[in-house]
Amino acid sequence: MNDEDIVIPHKKKMDRAMKAIKLKEGVYWVGVIDWDLRNFHGYITQRGSTYNAYLIIDEKVTLIDNVKSYLFEEMLSRISDIIDPSKIDVLIQNHTEMDHSGGLPELIKYLPNTSIYTNANGIKALKRHFKQDWNFNEIKSGDSIKIGKRTLTFLTTPMVHWPDNQFTYCPEEKILFSNDGFGQHIASNERFAKELPAGIVLEEAKKYYANIVLPYSKQVQKVLEEAGKWDINMICPSHGVIWTAENIPEILSAYHNWAYNIADDYKALIIYDTMWKSTQKLAYTISAAFEAEGIRAQLVNLQTNHISDIMTAVMDAKFIAVGSPTLNSSILPTVAAFLYYLKGLSPRNKIGLAFGSYGWGGQSIPILHQLLGDPKECGFAMLEPVQVQYIPDEEELNRIKSNLQQQIREKLNAM
Repeated sequence: MNDEDIVIPHKKKMDRAMKAIKLKEGVYWVGVIDWDLRNFHGYITQRGSTYNAYLIIDEKVTLIDNVKSYLFEEMLSRISDIIDPSKIDVLIQNHTEMDHSGGLPELIKYLPNTSIYTNANGIKALKRHFKQDWNFNEIKSGDSIKIGKRTLTFLTTPMVHWPDNQFTYCPEEKILFSNDGFGQHIASNERFAKELPAGIVLEEAKKYYANIVLPYSKQVQKVLEEAGKWDINMICPSHGVIWTAENIPEILSAYHNWAYNIADDYKALIIYDTMWKSTQKLAYTISAAFEAEGIRAQLVNLQTNHISDIMTAVMDAKFIAVGSPTLNSSILPTVAAFLYYLKGLSPRNKIGLAFGSYGWGGQSIPILHQLLGDPKECGFAMLEPVQVQYIPDEEELNRIKSNLQQQIREKLNAM
């Protein structure tokens, strides 16, 4: 599969005189499209991304967020399509990460006295990033500012996914500017989720949550409760496409399930690497055991699947089996890297299974069992580990399958 197979249709290189896109009367998207992004902090982004900024034309012209520094001119071109950038009165910084704040130093050159509204953590981070003491205005959760006929209300959302994150809500337009919340890494000329295949947008939102937001699910629960008090008919995230009334219920429902770690009791993920195919034979036998008990099983070879794609599948799987042969008295480096990544992202309410083959030492299986089951590691409820020396024969595989089926039935009956 090449890039043209992966990237959303209608990709086209545009000239530098880029146009703003009207969302509602007086509200515009003025962000940029990053067609080339394929890796975001180790997370594979096959469809590129956008860095979204939003311009509101009112008595006080307001810009919400900005873009990476090297893409500043594209954002400026879109702003200039609507208004002279020097006429911006208010800057809202919902997040200080450099893909949303990188253009700030250049922007300030056009409007040195403009007020920047962000929370205390945001001010601290911006001062550390840019070593400037700009005209900061500290906001707290529940604060509002009038920009004319419109009001902007703030909700601080710490650790969704940085300490400085915040939402901005405009009640008159019923728009939530959610920054990283509800985002997806999608490069597209289309600006609205309804203009793209629903499955693609939701899958990319799921992947974004799995690889960025998942460790902060308890904080997301609180944010969903607070934001749920607002009347919203448009969600404008900082990455990807915009959610409108047609699909807001779907993304809110998905976020609820992800935040509360609600998994499919009848889905298993079998993740492994293998040296001489013995561990792979175990993986296929484990898959057959799950299938025999009515559980859909997905086999994932770490040699051919990226860990960020695997994490997306982890989100809604109840059973997570991880296998490795023993190498140098430990587990394979690919398996170790995945487990370290898995631990950091902290999925909850999973049932784990460690499996693998060995020649003489057999250390990989207790290591896997500990990494998956220890509360200080992944903290999964564990099935009995599966191990075999050298090459499993048919009798051993049948015994493993039968024993595992019994354990699975017991777990299902206990749910």
